[in-house]
Amino acid sequence: MSKSVTIRVDDDLHALLKQRAETEGTTVTALITQAARDAVRDPRLKSASAVFREFVADQADAFDKAFPDDTPDRLDAGGRAA
Repeated sequence: MSKSVTIRVDDDLHALLKQRAETEGTTVTALITQAARDAVRDPRLKSASAVFREFVADQADAFDKAFPDDTPDRLDAGGRAA
Protein backbone atom coordinates (compact mmCIF):
# COMPACT_ATOMS: atom_id res chain seq x y z
CA MET A 1 0.00 0.00 0.00
CA SER A 2 1.37 3.42 -0.83
CA LYS A 3 1.39 6.40 1.49
CA SER A 4 0.62 9.96 0.52
CA VAL A 5 3.28 12.60 1.25
CA THR A 6 2.60 16.30 0.80
CA ILE A 7 5.41 18.76 0.12
CA ARG A 8 5.39 22.44 -0.69
CA VAL A 9 7.52 23.85 -3.49
CA ASP A 10 7.66 27.36 -4.84
CA ASP A 11 6.16 28.24 -8.22
CA ASP A 12 9.53 28.27 -10.00
CA LEU A 13 10.45 24.77 -8.82
CA HIS A 14 6.99 23.47 -9.68
CA ALA A 15 7.30 24.89 -13.20
CA LEU A 16 10.71 23.21 -13.60
CA LEU A 17 9.31 19.91 -12.34
CA LYS A 18 6.39 20.09 -14.77
CA GLN A 19 8.71 20.92 -17.66
CA ARG A 20 11.05 18.05 -16.80
CA ALA A 21 8.15 15.62 -16.40
CA GLU A 22 6.75 16.60 -19.80
CA THR A 23 10.18 16.24 -21.42
CA GLU A 24 10.62 12.77 -19.93
CA GLY A 25 7.04 11.71 -20.61
CA THR A 26 6.25 11.17 -16.95
CA THR A 27 4.55 12.94 -14.06
CA VAL A 28 5.76 15.30 -11.37
CA THR A 29 4.80 12.66 -8.80
CA ALA A 30 6.95 10.05 -10.57
CA LEU A 31 9.93 12.45 -10.67
CA ILE A 32 9.64 13.21 -6.97
CA THR A 33 9.18 9.53 -6.12
CA GLN A 34 12.35 8.65 -8.04
CA ALA A 35 14.23 11.48 -6.32
CA ALA A 36 13.12 10.11 -2.94
CA ARG A 37 14.29 6.60 -3.89
CA ASP A 38 17.63 8.01 -5.02
CA ALA A 39 17.96 9.93 -1.75
CA VAL A 40 17.72 6.77 0.35
CA ARG A 41 19.69 4.47 -1.96
CA ASP A 42 22.96 3.12 -0.63
CA PRO A 43 25.64 5.66 -1.66
CA ARG A 44 28.11 2.86 -2.33
CA LEU A 45 26.07 1.88 -5.40
CA LYS A 46 26.85 5.18 -7.07
CA SER A 47 30.58 4.55 -7.07
CA ALA A 48 30.21 0.81 -7.76
CA SER A 49 29.30 1.34 -11.40
CA ALA A 50 32.35 3.55 -11.94
CA VAL A 51 34.59 0.95 -10.31
CA PHE A 52 33.06 -1.79 -12.48
CA ARG A 53 33.51 0.23 -15.68
CA GLU A 54 37.13 0.96 -14.78
CA PHE A 55 37.78 -2.72 -14.05
CA VAL A 56 36.27 -3.80 -17.36
CA ALA A 57 38.28 -1.19 -19.27
CA ASP A 58 41.49 -2.20 -17.50
CA GLN A 59 40.92 -5.92 -18.14
CA ALA A 60 39.67 -5.74 -21.74
CA ASP A 61 43.02 -6.62 -23.29
CA ALA A 62 43.50 -9.60 -20.97
CA PHE A 63 40.00 -10.82 -21.79
CA ASP A 64 40.63 -10.48 -25.52
CA LYS A 65 43.86 -12.51 -25.22
CA ALA A 66 42.25 -15.18 -23.06
CA PHE A 67 39.16 -15.51 -25.26
CA PRO A 68 40.17 -14.51 -28.81
CA ASP A 69 37.07 -16.10 -30.35
CA ASP A 70 34.87 -13.81 -28.26
CA THR A 71 36.60 -10.58 -29.25
CA PRO A 72 34.03 -8.20 -30.78
CA ASP A 73 34.30 -7.53 -34.52
CA ARG A 74 33.24 -3.88 -34.22
CA LEU A 75 35.33 -1.49 -32.12
CA ASP A 76 34.83 2.13 -31.14
CA ALA A 77 37.42 4.91 -31.41
CA GLY A 78 39.01 3.73 -28.14
CA GLY A 79 39.40 0.22 -29.50
CA ARG A 80 36.62 -1.27 -27.38
CA ALA A 81 33.49 -3.15 -28.40
CA ALA A 82 30.98 -0.87 -30.03
